[in-house]
Amino acid sequence: MLNRLLRRTATAMSIAVAVAASASCARRAAPRSHVVLMKDVGFQPAELTVDRGDTIVWKNEDFIPHSATARDASWDSKAINADSSWSFVAETAGRHDYYCVFHPTMRGTIDVR
Repeated sequence: MLNRLLRRTATAMSIAVAVAASASCARRAAPRSHVVLMKDVGFQPAELTVDRGDTIVWKNEDFIPHSATARDASWDSKAINADSSWSFVAETAGRHDYYCVFHPTMRGTIDVR
């Protein structure tokens, strides 16, 4: 009787672990890529929400250099020349404000979930 109870408990625990792992995997989608255009001396879109692990690509469609520089200095693209791009993988959850060091009125926000 004790063996049967132990087997049932072990089976129930195995099922619970499998369900929890499955639910965790279901919530985590494959990483995606998002594009922010640097155009008309602005970021388009200026606000973007992404998941951790997603890639953000800044593409400069202006004829002058721009940057994507975090306000807290945690990341910096340096100069992105015309017709060039720079990418960054979002790994830290939270709100991340950024700007262009060459044109400080160019501002954007990345919200990482």
